[in-house]
This record gives sequence, structure tokens and C-alpha cells, in this order.
Amino acid sequence: MSSFSLFAFRFSLSRFRLAPSGRRFVATGEVSESASERNPWKPSNLHPAPEGQRNNNKPSRPSTFNLSPFSLFALRFSLSLLLLTASLPAQSVTAVESISITVSDLDRSLAFYTEVLNFQKISEREVHGPEWESLTGVFGCRLRIAELKLGQERIQLIDYLTPRSLPIPDDARASDQSFQHIAIVVSDMDRAYARLRAHRVEHASTAPQTLPITNPDAAGIRAFYFRDPDAHFLEVISFPEGKGDPRWHAPTQALFLGIDHTAIVVESTDASLALYRDILGLRIAGTSMNEGDEQAHLNNVEGAKLRITTLRTDHGPGVELLEYLHPAETRPAPKDAQASDIAHWQINFRAGPHSAISMTQRLLNSPLATPISRQIPQLEPGGSSLPAPIMLRDVDQHAFVITPSGG
Repeated sequence: MSSFSLFAFRFSLSRFRLAPSGRRFVATGEVSESASERNPWKPSNLHPAPEGQRNNNKPSRPSTFNLSPFSLFALRFSLSLLLLTASLPAQSVTAVESISITVSDLDRSLAFYTEVLNFQKISEREVHGPEWESLTGVFGCRLRIAELKLGQERIQLIDYLTPRSLPIPDDARASDQSFQHIAIVVSDMDRAYARLRAHRVEHASTAPQTLPITNPDAAGIRAFYFRDPDAHFLEVISFPEGKGDPRWHAPTQALFLGIDHTAIVVESTDASLALYRDILGLRIAGTSMNEGDEQAHLNNVEGAKLRITTLRTDHGPGVELLEYLHPAETRPAPKDAQASDIAHWQINFRAGPHSAISMTQRLLNSPLATPISRQIPQLEPGGSSLPAPIMLRDVDQHAFVITPSGG
């Protein structure tokens, strides 16, 4: 209910009180200079009386309450808004369906993610055509897309056969605003690190780090950054008892369990919350302030101090906002980035069709996001087909897709 309709509803209710069945409330009492006695609708000045009976304490004729035209209008209007609001779907995304990563060689990336990190390949397809050019904003694109699963979470590896992809810059850092990664939960950090070393992965952290007890929100969490064959940042993470999703602590023989979250570097947490929380409807699941020697060596950024905010939907991995308070100057993402660039990641959200259209229109009418897709989805009145997905960028150039769902 809107603020106005709530006000109107309360105001209209304040103008009358319901009587017991078959009886009406009648105003009684002497007029007084006190504020309470000047109010004829004060409960103490009301009592039920038979119709037509005079009150001996009041010289005037008894009167029954009648709604003024404005009060009646306000009551009807606010009730109509209440019923309309109740009939509308929640304006929020319902799931993080998957995380997509652009790669330069799909076969090489498949081997890495399935053989080193134990992802399971679900499907593979090759696509092209006007709808894909419209969605990605890349003319003449032809893509190979593989979908992989780890635990309950999914990723997509996308190889642009045409046009050829631009590589990640050699000097990319974890503090750059283009930074994004997925955090892969492991049951044993020492075993996971040994496995990564055996496969000669490229380090991004100096070594696995255990966050200290001086940070109560993250104390005991162990983490390590490394890179895949295209130099994308990845993280393995393990949670101590009492932290993380309870399923990460279930007995298992598996080493790699699933994806806890994807993390993105943002210039302003508040600006990002205005998009991801206030428009897309993600909820804040946790916050922390991370600094110190362990955090600096995890990110491999000297003197790193981060404000971390974790957001979640009902399903899928979380979205973690990383705001660097030190160093304060983080390198912005290039404004001309394309979905075919190797540095491209995207978060794939799912939402009901009406919610998807509503959120898209709000985003396009705000400075919080810009469209990558060339066509804005529309919901045809009475149409049986769902509107097309749309890809956008947030204020830090991180990409996300809103896909309407019939569910």
C-alpha cells in the first residue's frame, strides 16, 4: 500500500467507529473547553443508545455518525489500492539462476572446471542470430555456451566464436572495479590448495588466509584467490562452524561443494544497494569490515580495507559487494567493454514477467543502470509468450541479465 493510501485509510477510519449489531453510537456529554471534551468522537464521549432517545445531560437532539463525502471517498479509494496491491506479484528477482563467464577457448575451460574443480557439464549448445545480437549487444556474434553445475549452483562458460574476444589486461588487480569472482566452497582448505598446486594454477593470493578473531563477522573463514586459464579471478573458501549455509557443514566426501556467492568490486555500497536491494529486491544477508594483514594477502592488495555487504535471493548464490575503503582510488572499468570481452561476467537473475518488466522500466528511468541489449522487452497485453531477457550494466559496469519466468 502506498504512503498516501495508508494515510487515507487511517484518516477515514479515524472519522467513524463501528457500532454493535443493530445499534448506533450517539454523541453525548457537555461541551467543555478541554481538548478531549471538544472532540465528540472521543471514545469516552460515545455510548450506545436507542434511536430517538434524548440524553438528559445534553440539551441537543441526539445524532448518529455519518461519513463525510471525502471520508467515504478516501475509504473506498484506499481499500481499492489495498486490493490492487495485494493482487500484484512481488517486484523482485526470485533467483540467481547462474553466473556467466566469457572464455577464449571453451574446450580448455571445460577441462579446467570439470577436471580441476569437479564441475559437472550439463549441456552445450551453439547459437547465433538476431535475438542473440539483440541480447548481447554484439553484432555478428556466434557463441558456444556450456552450462556446468557444482552442488546446487550453475555457471555458464561462453565462447564467442565471432567476434574474437579481447583478453583480460595483464595488470588486472583484485581492487579494480571490473573485478568479479565466484567463491567455491570446499570441505577442506588444505586439500583444496594442494589440488590447485598440483594442477599448477596461477596464484592471486600469496597463500590461503584465515581471517582473524578481530573480525567477528568473518573470523575463522579461510580463503584463497587464484586464476583460471583466462586469468579470471576465482576463490576457494571454507567456513568454520556457525558461519555460512548449514549445508556447507553436512558430512560429505566431496572436496568442492558449490558456489556460495559471486563478488563484485563497487565504488559505492550505497549506490549499489539502490539497485540490487531497492529495485531488484535482493535482501542484505550479512555485512563485515575486513582489513589487516590476512585480508591484504588474500586480495594481494597492500593495506586493503573493505566494506563487504552480502545480498541474497531465495535461490542461488549470493551477490557480495566489495567496497575498497583503502586504497580509496580503485581503477574504474572501461566504458566501452563488450559482452564478448574475456573480462565479461554476468549475473543471471530470474523474475516473474510483470516484475521483470517493472524492474527494467525503473532501471531505465534511473541513473543506476544502462542497457547492453539493443531491444527493451515488452509484455504484450493478453500475449501468451514471455518477454525477452535483457542485459544491463550497473554503475560500475558489472553486467546482469533479467530473464522473465512463467513461474
